[in-house]
Amino acid sequence: MADLLSDEEFELFRNVIYKECGISFSDTNRSILDSRLHERLRETGVATVRDYYNKITSSGEEMKVFLDSITTNLTRFFRNQSHFDTLTNYVIPELVNYKKSKGDNKINVWSAGCSTGEEPYSIAMLLKDILPASFTFKITASDLSLKSLMVGQTGYYPDARVVGIPEDYLKRFFDKSGDGYQAKKDLMSTIRFDYHNLKYDSGLRNLDIIFCRNVLIYFDEAAQLEVINRFWDALSPKSYLFIGHSESLFGMKTKFEFLKTDWACLYQKNI
Repeated sequence: MADLLSDEEFELFRNVIYKECGISFSDTNRSILDSRLHERLRETGVATVRDYYNKITSSGEEMKVFLDSITTNLTRFFRNQSHFDTLTNYVIPELVNYKKSKGDNKINVWSAGCSTGEEPYSIAMLLKDILPASFTFKITASDLSLKSLMVGQTGYYPDARVVGIPEDYLKRFFDKSGDGYQAKKDLMSTIRFDYHNLKYDSGLRNLDIIFCRNVLIYFDEAAQLEVINRFWDALSPKSYLFIGHSESLFGMKTKFEFLKTDWACLYQKNI
């Protein structure tokens, strides 16, 4: 195993990570980077961290694997229930009325930083439950982690992972299979999983809702602002942005309006 990261090597990796995906590693989470690097050295058979640095900077595929290894994928179904209450009681009724006035009946959602898929599946179940029968919806679910996306694409979750799904939803939208549950094809067909690095434009446009929760905390202020501005460009004239409870756009020069509902706070684009 290679020696622990030197200060110079830490700077090299910290800079290349920031350049590639906007994630900021500070001295306080240096140990995480160190442990993930040593895992990759063992798995690839590369002798030193300097050799591995040369490998990721010359191989796009290994760079993707490396960035995947340093991301944290903490999630669960219906995480932060107040956001889903806001979606049910405020956002969807507002959007449905607006869309009807425009002769439009489709809702477009982006779950950015979707991890293993619990968030987009939660949104999909809710929309299938509460949207008028005349409406359809499509969810794009993206992440930097290819391993996480593969889990989401299978739609299969062990028993311990489905905690949080209301019992009636579990019966309607999943089939019991072995030691877990398999999402039904009808639910899976509403979600498209796709690799995306938030440092770049997704190409998505005319979105009605973006969920990007507990992702911005990994970016510094400059990178956060770039991501938020790209979200603005991706959203339709009347649309909504959900970010994590520990995240805020306060003090940031953005075009978004702060919106406080009876259930949770979020941001809106209303032009």
